[in-house]
Order: sequence, then structure tokens, then C-alpha cells
Amino acid sequence: MARTHPEGWQQLPATGARGRERATLEQLAAALPRDWTIYHGLHWTRAEGAHLVFGDIAFVVMGPTGRVLLIEQHAGFLDETAQGLMRPGRRRPQHVSHELARSADALRARLRPLLDGAEPQLEILLYCPDYTVRQPGSAGLDPARIVDASRREAFFATVQGLTLHDDDPPPEPARLQALHRFFADVLELVPDVQAHAGQADDLTTRLSGGLTEWARRIDMTPHRLRVVATAGSGKTQLALAAYTDALAAGRRPLYVCYNRPLADHFARIAPAGGEVATFHQLCDRRLRDAGRPPRFGAPGAFRRMEADFAALVATQPEPAWQFDELIIDEGQDFMEPWRDALLALLKPGGGAWWLEDPLQNLYDRPAVELPGWVRLTADTNYRTPADVLALLNARLPLPAPIRAGSPVTDSEPEVLAWHDDASLLDATKRAITRALGLGFRREMIVLLTFRGREHSRFTPLEHLGPHRLRAFTGRYDLLGEPEHSQGELLIDSVYRFKGQSAPCIIFTEIDFETTNGAMDELIMRKLFVGATRATMKLILVASERAAAHLAPR
Repeated sequence: MARTHPEGWQQLPATGARGRERATLEQLAAALPRDWTIYHGLHWTRAEGAHLVFGDIAFVVMGPTGRVLLIEQHAGFLDETAQGLMRPGRRRPQHVSHELARSADALRARLRPLLDGAEPQLEILLYCPDYTVRQPGSAGLDPARIVDASRREAFFATVQGLTLHDDDPPPEPARLQALHRFFADVLELVPDVQAHAGQADDLTTRLSGGLTEWARRIDMTPHRLRVVATAGSGKTQLALAAYTDALAAGRRPLYVCYNRPLADHFARIAPAGGEVATFHQLCDRRLRDAGRPPRFGAPGAFRRMEADFAALVATQPEPAWQFDELIIDEGQDFMEPWRDALLALLKPGGGAWWLEDPLQNLYDRPAVELPGWVRLTADTNYRTPADVLALLNARLPLPAPIRAGSPVTDSEPEVLAWHDDASLLDATKRAITRALGLGFRREMIVLLTFRGREHSRFTPLEHLGPHRLRAFTGRYDLLGEPEHSQGELLIDSVYRFKGQSAPCIIFTEIDFETTNGAMDELIMRKLFVGATRATMKLILVASERAAAHLAPR
């Protein structure tokens, strides 16, 4: 089976055209041998004078000697014209062969400096599994570079033949590594961890210049980097990239966060070979491995478990529990004793990353001191719509404005007011109806409650109007997966959903008072965390007194 990059795509659902690409990727990976590598969902750009040249290719396949094949997959019909194959239904004519050629030229230009001026071994292939090209000779492409519906069964053999020739010289490890680094590293191809846990709709790419790229270019000995970055800036993508880098270098990584949903999702998409856990999961696993399972039914069980874990790792270092790379996500939720216990698991010469956002400190814990660590800050949110951030910048007493990096600028955040329990439920139902009317499917909508799960008015509910609610039951199955009630509309607390996101967020049950017009800092953080979970649409359902403070003006 061929290697694929990025990993984790098997866990990500896909529909429509992306579902077709996902099926092709699955079959292609199964058909090609282990020496082949498939890079999927690639986007690239290069500067050409004052212009940018963009390319969008479904798959890039690299053979064992470094031959590269660009595969453009087109589902559905094509138009055959005198000028060649055209994509139908577009305002501007899109010539398939011209687009492929431009993508190939742009990629060759970027690869030449990487290969010390040598010409890249690059091929192109059009795969249209639903359409039979009637006149291949006038399609604008070499017929040998077209696999249509009549030749679907030859697709995998064609791919293999174009990426390995009989007269190819032996593979050069340095060349292969340079090509892999270009596709896997320079383009920052990583799964979007911030998408709603277990329901990511897409694979995203980050072009060089983002947090993931520059944070990994900082060179220090020992490696101790503290990243203080706002919501949606790419902290967890950076964590995944650092985790993957460590595995690629033969190093063993440990990823630790605070929230269980984030740890569960990270474990699903991260490559095998390291350890992923919440801090308390890690304590539990290490103590059980030492024959000292925690007694969770006893009073103060978690504090006792933390103390036992810290004492164990300080006095009885165990090689099986030593790591080359330590990655701490959600660092604002950690405490100083935890810091010391985690650093005790790091091998001599190991690297450590601490990723945090003080504005997401919902437990009001003091900042952990990290003396001697290099500090990197990032204040651009690439996830939340720009007009939502403008509302937060105007209405919340943020320490500094958050910069908008999302292409979504006109989401029009809305505020619905309520005055008692009955009107709260009614306003929330109206918000759901509004979201459905805008075209969001139920699986794209998340209800977030301002209160914790124990105190929310929504916790006892199984339905909200005609909508069945899907809520965490507080239990885990035998495999450690969280159990949810049967429903199609997810509801969760702002505390549990921190570190995740969804296209449409309905942030309900919001209620707070101000003192002489001033907002409590913890209230401000909860509002910030809940609102920045939205990637396309935000609807706030707030009490009349809170709505007066939050409503756009």
C-alpha cells in the first residue's frame, strides 16, 4: 500500500466531489506499492512578477525514483469544443489542458531551485471517471495522458507506469527527501484539527509564512518554545506538524492537552508512534503501568493522582515513559506542578513546545512561568469571520484587538434576546430555524451553552422543538470513546468545545451583569471562546441585559 500525506484522511468524512476524490485516494493507495507516495489536496502559489500563479491538483503521486505525476480528477461531464476539453457551467471558459499545463509549469518553476537547477521529472494526467472523451486527439492533451470512463480499469496501471520508467537511474535519497519536504513541509499540508472533533469537512493547506512554518524554523538548544497565539491562529496545526516532524526524524513525541474532546480528535488524526493524552489521562496511564491505579471514587481523587504522578516521574524514571519531543497544547489550562512533571518525561536533549492562549483561560488559572523559554506571539485569527472579530473587538474588553485572517467577511453575526426560561428556549429554536434557513445542515450546526453542563437549562432536554439533541452523556465506552445521546443536533458547553469549531455556532444561554458598564474578565473570555468557534456564522442567544451589551450597532 502506498504512503499518503497527510495521514488521518480515513477518519474525515467527505461528500460530493470530495467524496469521489476520497474514493480515488483510497483505491490509489491500495493499488500502488509502498515505495510510492500520494500527496492529496494540494494547493500552491508562486510569485511571477506582480502576479500569482495558482494551481489546484487533486493528487500528486511520487514514484520510487522521484518521478512526479500531477493528477487532475474531474467528476461529471466535460464539454468537447474545437479548442479542446472545457469545464461546463462556468462563467468563464476553463480549458482543462491549459489549466493542467499552467499547474505543471508553476510547479516546475518552484522545484528547479530545490533540485539545484535540474529539470524535475514531471508528468500530468487527466482522470475523468464519468465521461468518455469522444475525440481524444483534439482534447488538447496527449491521449496517453487521459484516463476516461472507458479506461477506468487502466487508471492505476497508468499511474504506476508514468511514475516509474524502466530506464530510471537508482533513487537518490537526497532528491527524494527534498521533494517530500517540498510537498509535505513547505506547503504545510496538515489536517485541520480545529474543525469540529470527528466531523472535519475538509483537508486544508497552509502556504509557507504561517505560524506552522515559522515556529518550526526557530533553532535553539535546548528547544524550549512558548507560543502565545490567539484562537484560530493554527496552534494545534503547529502541534500536529511538530508531532509528525518528530516521528519522521525517528523521535518519539508526547502530545498533552487539557480537554478530552481535543485529545480524542488529535489521537484519531495523528500518525502512530507517539503518545497522545490529556494530562489526567497521562497520569492515569503512567500510574497504572506502575501498578498503582488511581482510586477515582475517593474524595480528592484527581489531586491525589496528580501528586502521585509527579512523585513517580521524579523518582522513578522509566525508559518506556521518556520522550524526545514534548508538545503541550492548551497551556493556559495547566498548572506549574504539571509543568514540572511533564518536563521530567523529556529525555536529555529533547525538545519542548508550550502552546497557549490566555484569552481561552476559562478556569482562571495563573499563567505558568517558563523561565528561559523563547516566546513567540501570533494575533491573527484565520478561522473566525472578520465581522465576528470586529464585533468582539468592539464589545469585549480585549487586551488587544484580534486581527482577522479569514476570507469570510460578511457573515452578519446576530443577537436574539430572551427574558425567562420559556423565551430562552423559544429564542434558541428560532436561532436553529434561522441557521437551517440559511442553508446550514444540522451536522454543521453546534449549540453551545454559556453555562457548564451541570448547570445548563438544556442538559435535561432530549428535544428542542422538532430537533433531537445529541449531547455528551458523561460516560465513555470500553474503547474510551465518549458516548452521546441519539440526536442530529450537537449541544455542548463552551468549556468542552474549546479547541474545536463548526461552520455555524448558536451560542445560547448567555447572561451576565456588568459593574458600572465594565465586564468581568472571565465573562469576557467565555464570550470570546464561544464566539470564535464559528467559521461561517454566529448567532448569540442572550438575556436582554446581555444582548444590550453585545448587539451590533
